[in-house]
Amino acid sequence: MPGGRETDLRARSRLSSRLGRLGLIGVPYLWLLILFLLPFVIVLKISFSDITIAMPPYTPVFDWADGVSGNLAKVKEFTLQNYGFLASDALYYLSYLSSLKIAAISTVLTLLIGFPLAYGMARSPREWRPLLVMLVILPFWTSFLIRVYAWMGILSREGLLNQFLIWLGVIDPANPLVILSTNTAVYIGIVYSYLPFMVLPLYATLEKLDETLLEAAADLGCPPWKAFWQITVPLAIPGVIAGCFLVFIPAVGEFVIPDLLGGSQTLMIGRTLWTEFFNNRDWPISSAIAVVLLLILVIPIVYFQNQQARLQESEK
Repeated sequence: MPGGRETDLRARSRLSSRLGRLGLIGVPYLWLLILFLLPFVIVLKISFSDITIAMPPYTPVFDWADGVSGNLAKVKEFTLQNYGFLASDALYYLSYLSSLKIAAISTVLTLLIGFPLAYGMARSPREWRPLLVMLVILPFWTSFLIRVYAWMGILSREGLLNQFLIWLGVIDPANPLVILSTNTAVYIGIVYSYLPFMVLPLYATLEKLDETLLEAAADLGCPPWKAFWQITVPLAIPGVIAGCFLVFIPAVGEFVIPDLLGGSQTLMIGRTLWTEFFNNRDWPISSAIAVVLLLILVIPIVYFQNQQARLQESEK
């Protein structure tokens, strides 16, 4: 009997541990299924539809109410005309290219500013680090929209920046700097808004850096600048990659910053998508824009992660 009880208890503990693992893994997957996969399927379905004057303003090619047989009968009507329209109109692919360019330049600028900042935080006295991290996070305590509006007041012709430069005598009051409604203002807004996303992963990586490696390099006669490039920078690569992803991905689809700080010549796919969805009420085209944007971002990231996983396996 005691042996049977022990076997029963072991079986129950194994079952509970398995259920615990399934619950631990299943909750994130359920979250992604409800909040990512299902909305994506709905958007993908709308992207194959035809525009019409109705509410909602599209005629679905596939309808869940028709069942499997009804949808199979509609396969002949299936076309990629919305995606073909994106490829035929220069506005859309120029918007994609411009968004990728602005996001890439902004990411590089954010890295150039964020790396020294994160390095200084990681090398500062340990008792100061929590305060420095809080100062980096502090802008998040204010609404994102309010912060962008504040930059409009700073960069306008009568803004604080021009008033300060006029007070210093650097520029002529009759010819103030024209920064607002240009791509320069968009770069400034993106770098300012997403700088914490670059600094925090870099700081987390640099803080774990073993300082004895730098001490050993100094003992062997390595100059500080050479030790920085050969030891600190290679070890900080995971933080650099994480920070660049966290800045580049949202910057590509940014809408608020180019809409408020950019001019009429600022082409970004977020503004184009908003125009198609709200002004033109062309939901199929706007859905196709969103699907292509997601594929542009997801496919390279998945490929990069697979390459990194293969590299790590080969090193083992």
